[in-house]
Amino acid sequence: MSGGTQDPGEPATEADLDPGHYHLRLYVAGQTSKSLSAMANLKRFCEEHLAGRYDIEVVDLLKNPQLAAGDQILAIPTLVRRLPSPLKRIIGDLSNTEKVLVGLDIRPKADGP
Repeated sequence: MSGGTQDPGEPATEADLDPGHYHLRLYVAGQTSKSLSAMANLKRFCEEHLAGRYDIEVVDLLKNPQLAAGDQILAIPTLVRRLPSPLKRIIGDLSNTEKVLVGLDIRPKADGP
């Protein structure tokens, strides 16, 4: 589901195979202030820099702790860029846009001609 969130059990879509499409998984633990901040910052970041080219999957480790092992999650909140390859991780509330751009290897949009 482009530009939104999806459940961890949903199958991959054709958009996941597009090299310009980003599949992001955010690991959180409940509705803590850091988790809520990370979710809000991620949605804002994606709308500004990846509009129409992303999927966000939020994994609550309080509900599904076994999912932490698959992406080797050691701290939360953690954002994992699953696609495009290679896999990348960012730990924290994602409030530093420059750090997120670098961490996800995204080029900032050009400001015009």
